Amino acid sequence: MTMEEIISFIDGLDGVLSQRAHSGDGSPEIAWGDTFFYYAPDGLIPTATQPFATIVTKNYPGDETSRLERPGVFRVNMAAGNEAFIAHVGRAPRDANPEADADAPSPDALDAVIAHPVYGSLGWLAVNSPGPATASEVRLLLEQAHDLARARYLRRH
Repeated sequence: MTMEEIISFIDGLDGVLSQRAHSGDGSPEIAWGDTFFYYAPDGLIPTATQPFATIVTKNYPGDETSRLERPGVFRVNMAAGNEAFIAHVGRAPRDANPEADADAPSPDALDAVIAHPVYGSLGWLAVNSPGPATASEVRLLLEQAHDLARARYLRRH
């Protein structure tokens, strides 16, 4: 899957607002080139909520283990919920279990569903450069993240 294929897929879900950070839009320079996805049927970036998915193209400070500096490597991140996290990681997000994680793919693995290297404890999943092994699962996880974001939005409004 390319970044554009992922962006197009997410943009096809109802109520999605995509923000592609770039110079001049008020986003911090570190975020330029990355894409953030919100459930925002009103078309306004929510101020009190996080995106339900992101695509990052570079390492952020404290988040170097995915090695996104490799040519062509990017990471899609998804807040797909606790059930999805447990199904993929084998533990609850806040339950650190080094024995269970020892069999998990490395944070720099390509085309594998992993606990997000920084936000895994909050239930975020990630895939570095999704490909044939994860394409359908990434779509499913993105739909689940979108559904959870929509449900949160509807509860608040």
